[in-house]
Parts: sequence; structure tokens; C-alpha cells
Amino acid sequence: MKTTILGSTKPGYQLTTDEALQFAGHEAGICYMPDTLEDIFNEPESKTASRVKMTLENYHHSVFGHPFFNFSFEGIPKILAMILNNEKVYTTSEKSARYTKMQTSGREQQLYEKWLAFFYGRINCIYPHIPLGEANKLAQENARYLISVFTPATTMGYTVSLQQINYILGWMKDEIDRPTDDKFFIKLKPVLQEFYDQVYPLVGVKGLRDNKGRKLSLFAAPGHWREDEFGETYCVNTEGSFAYLAQAQRHRTIKYEICYIPESDFDSNPRVYTPRCLEQEIRADTEWREDIISLYNAGEYPQGLLLSINERGTVEDFIMKCKERLCGHAQLETCLVTRDTLELYYEEVSYGMSGVRDYLGKFVEYDELNYACARARCDFPNFTCTQPCRFGPERCFTRLV
Repeated sequence: MKTTILGSTKPGYQLTTDEALQFAGHEAGICYMPDTLEDIFNEPESKTASRVKMTLENYHHSVFGHPFFNFSFEGIPKILAMILNNEKVYTTSEKSARYTKMQTSGREQQLYEKWLAFFYGRINCIYPHIPLGEANKLAQENARYLISVFTPATTMGYTVSLQQINYILGWMKDEIDRPTDDKFFIKLKPVLQEFYDQVYPLVGVKGLRDNKGRKLSLFAAPGHWREDEFGETYCVNTEGSFAYLAQAQRHRTIKYEICYIPESDFDSNPRVYTPRCLEQEIRADTEWREDIISLYNAGEYPQGLLLSINERGTVEDFIMKCKERLCGHAQLETCLVTRDTLELYYEEVSYGMSGVRDYLGKFVEYDELNYACARARCDFPNFTCTQPCRFGPERCFTRLV
């Protein structure tokens, strides 16, 4: 075997679309080359250009997945980051809410500051052993539930292939052009349009469009509902906040969809995620819900609104998710939703599928009432954690933050 680096990302250099197409054209030549690789890379540019044109017209677009672009998006709304992160073929680095003090404006900023101070004081009270810096990070993580997914408050590094970014741009254009009277999607269209207007001039290629009728994968088809099923593969409907979904979708081998954003349900009885540290504080709990609902009534979509979410994948990929999220360091909501899914999966999988049941059984234990309960990841077989532990396996699921 001969291994050669043909090209790589060079910081500070912007690969031109023509260079990317030429590189893809050379890669296309490998599929049916009569000579050597060196001959293809030294062939006349006109021959490469002709091959590029042919592969574009014939929808043999996989070769355009070879050249990659590194983007930086500053001030990107959370919903746009979620849309990009749900399309799987990417690498992304996104500034964590734990390390970001949000800067918005108006009532949203006032409520964020109000609850940031509350959470900081509450965490110091119930967990005085947690260092002040860590308490501040946890307070920021909880206060961001007030921030709208449309607030341009996130910084994101995003690496994607020429093919994938053009497909995404095409799906965005389809959504922009789709008629709708849904308030959420009416608010989304200008966000997609701004992204399209900024990115297409940089990497847009005429003819490099998906021809299989796909769409932005974050949103399920209107009115479509999937049934729960559990086996070697699984399909489960859960409820979680925008903030939860933004973390969960980073497990790229698992498919996530927002089943619907029910305007009528939101209008009559908006569902709100309440951080556990508020649950024993009835007055604070009520005030929290009222503040989030007031932002929604003002036309915003706080990250603490609860959604109906569909999750699908394989049993092995789900356990990989558990090895990340069933931990005292994980965002609490994400940890608890993952725990609930593991326990449901084990309970619902057919006894006829003994292999799957035995596999899942390694990651649960029975309590005194003989109910199967999820283990913390540090209790998983053949798993070694290298991080200092704040709560330990015994408090992984009972912690308040």
C-alpha cells in the first residue's frame, strides 16, 4: 500500500471553487483511470474540466465530497447551528453555553441576567463544595434556557465538503421558497436567507444540487409520526428542550427529528423544561415558567421550550451515546433523557431478541423493587473514565444541576 497526502487544509488560505472542482475532477478520474494517478493529476486542465461537467450533469456528486472548506460563523443563531449539525457530514466546534455569558438585548437579556444570578446563588447554596468558577459555568448553562434559538449569540467553526455545503444550500433554498403560515418557519426563513446569501457566493456551484428529493433533516414532514420500536435498531419518541436536542444531535450516527413544533399546543399550553434545582422551589418554578412563556408570547423561541423529538439508530450507537451522556459532567437534562431511553429500551425489547437484551443488560442494574435502572457510565463494563468526578455514580442521576 502506498499512502500519499494529496492536499490538506491550510490555515489562512481560502480554497477557490475552481480549485475545489479541479481537485474533485482529478478524484473522479481515479474511478476509471487507464494510467497512473500521477497521469491524472498532470492531465490538461480542459480534460479535467470536461470530466467535472460530466459528473455534475450525471449526478455523480460523491467526488465533490473530497475538497473541504473550513468556515467560521460568529453570531450564528442556535437554530442555524442545529440545522447544520443535523446533516451529519461535518466537523464542528461550537462555543459551549457553559463558557459563554450571553449578550442579547431587551427583556431577554434582563431575564437571562436575573436567572443567571439566581442559579449561581442556588448552586452555591446546595453544593458549596463546587468551586465558584464551576458554579458560574453551571449557572450559565441553566440560564441559557431563556435565550431564543434565533438569538445570534453562538460562535462556530464548521468544516464541510464542497458537495455537502451545496446540498445544504439547496435544501435551504427549498425551505425559503416553500409557502408557509407557520410562525416558526416564517421566523426561520430570514435566517436561512442570510446564510444562503453569505455562503453561496463563496462555494456555490451551479448544478451541484441534491436530486433525491431530500430536505433539511432536522424537521420531520408535517403530520408524520413514527411509532416506537426496539430491537437491533430502535425508534423512540421523546420530549426534550431545544438545548437538549442541540447536544443530542452531536451523536452523528443517530438520527434526530423535531416531529413538530405545535403552534396550537404552544399557544394554549406551552411546555417548558424546568431545571431540577427549581423543582422544590414552587415560587421560583412558577416564575421560571412564566418568564419563558412571556418570551414565547413576545415572538421568541427560548431554548427551554419542550419539543416532540424522534430518535432512531442502532443499539450499539445508542450505547455509545450512553458512554458520553450518562455522566455527572453531562448537561443534566441530556443525562436524564438518555437514562430514561436506556431503561425504556431494555424494558421494551422483545425477550425473543436475547442477544440485544443481554447486550443492554450490561448497562443496567436492578433496584430493590426489581426495576431495571441505568448505570452511570463509570459503572459500565470495560469503561475507564479519566475525568475527575464531581458527583460519583451514586449521584449521577439524583444531582440537582
